[in-house]
Amino acid sequence: MPRIIDYSYLFQNLPGAAKAANPIGSFQLSNLNSRSVQAQLRAAGIDTNSKQYKAVIKEMMQASKGNGAMYTNIQAIKNSMKSYDQDGDYIDPTTGLAGLLLTEENAASRSRIIPIPESSKEEMFNQTKKEFLQENGILNGDTTRRSDVYTNMYRKVPKNDRLAAGYTMQQYERACRQAFLTATKEADPTWQLGRPIPSGALDKVTRESIESHLQHPFNQKA
Repeated sequence: MPRIIDYSYLFQNLPGAAKAANPIGSFQLSNLNSRSVQAQLRAAGIDTNSKQYKAVIKEMMQASKGNGAMYTNIQAIKNSMKSYDQDGDYIDPTTGLAGLLLTEENAASRSRIIPIPESSKEEMFNQTKKEFLQENGILNGDTTRRSDVYTNMYRKVPKNDRLAAGYTMQQYERACRQAFLTATKEADPTWQLGRPIPSGALDKVTRESIESHLQHPFNQKA
């Protein structure tokens, strides 16, 4: 999932570059733990023990390659903290939900099949079928609304299950599409992508017929 981060809070102090005066109210990351800076943070209402604050500082230090030589300021920290929830998890700006950022730490736990809401499976089945018929089997990234199905599902599952739920839905979506392709080919062996779907070709394709060939967790209700 693409992630755009605004690093405007950092003012590089590059070796050999002309050194302009530091912006008013800014301080080096290496001075964050000094008494004066800590006092400023507390006065601004920033809880330096919060997971939000720690997540922001970790992000800033990584951006400065860990040397703490770059600058930030109180307002930049406060603004950045809005991008994290109380657990220090990044909030996706598109959905407003946390738990969707793929990292090295959670990558391994993402690739697993878990039960997902029945309503979400129903929504994906219907949307995939609708678009398959509408686009004559072609995947059209400009017109698809399947991403909305994912977002609706993410709102229904616990934060810590969202990445795995997304992975599960991907497998489900592919299974639906493959079932529609197979049924169309059976109805007309000469059919090719982009050609009209034979009338009634998908009538016998049901959620039950698709899920019977999938791993057991797909069939568990969530």
